[in-house]
Amino acid sequence: MSTINTSRDRRAFLKLSLGAVAAAASTAVVPVSLAQAATPRTLRIGNQKGYLNLLKGRGTLEKRLAPLNVSVSWTEFAAGPVQLEALNVGSIDFGDVGEAPPIFAQAAGAPLTYVAATVTRPQSEAVLVPPQSTIRSVADLKGKRIALNKGSNVHYFLVKLLRQHGLQYSDVNLVFLAPADARAAFERASIDAWVIWDPFFAAAEKSLGARVIADASGVVGNRAYYFSSQTYAAKNPDVIRILIEELDKVDQWGKQNKDQLASELAQLWGLPKPVVDAAVGRQQFGTQPITRAILGEQQQIADTFLDLGLIPKHVDVLKAAPPNLA
Repeated sequence: MSTINTSRDRRAFLKLSLGAVAAAASTAVVPVSLAQAATPRTLRIGNQKGYLNLLKGRGTLEKRLAPLNVSVSWTEFAAGPVQLEALNVGSIDFGDVGEAPPIFAQAAGAPLTYVAATVTRPQSEAVLVPPQSTIRSVADLKGKRIALNKGSNVHYFLVKLLRQHGLQYSDVNLVFLAPADARAAFERASIDAWVIWDPFFAAAEKSLGARVIADASGVVGNRAYYFSSQTYAAKNPDVIRILIEELDKVDQWGKQNKDQLASELAQLWGLPKPVVDAAVGRQQFGTQPITRAILGEQQQIADTFLDLGLIPKHVDVLKAAPPNLA
């Protein structure tokens, strides 16, 4: 998939991916009028440590939405699964998430809609071991205690990685821990390996001397997704459009200004700049519309998790597709 490299490309992308949301709204609700625009509205964003976090720090979204009388609130989450739980119970309207959490969310009946996706970023997640570990290859993971965040992007990555190296999911002993708890267990050596994403990945490399056994290159794509609830996207297509526009601006700026990007993220995250430099250095940049091919990737994840008994029923990913899917 190609990234959005020109202003014309970005306009075409936004017309395709977000105009589709607006088209859906016209069939579900009355189109936004001047009177409606004057009515106070809210946008509740659930953000992880990523571009939404950076957008929050800049304050540009609030400035763009102020003329529409839209107020913005932010809630930070440690990982995608809890973010989508918040969407399911109606606590947030928009968020960013990895590959796997939306599958679990759909299986639980969450009313989510994919509204955009990043390019693939396989180098930004990896299997780590302590510097003194005797583990040298994926094959050495057999029988070992491996920590990961259940239902996250790294969960699917590990399944595919094991299969690629002739191991079964049952060949390892998984310990389900959130990133902060997993890091503590990693430091205590109470686990043998940790499957994690940036910036936690980079922090473990720089401060703990963690060694990389394998990243996701050639295994999984590791996209991130932007999502909303079906109801919110239908009723507020103008808000969703502006939000994705602002995220795309940050993405394109970051691609051209990696050192400045790392400085901003370091300040926002409270991490040393060398840690963030490492994460940004392997970051891939680009925002894409949702396509059938991209949702096909998600369907493979859903089918894999069903086979492993990780979800209770078949998930039809297309039910979370935006209208007029390309």
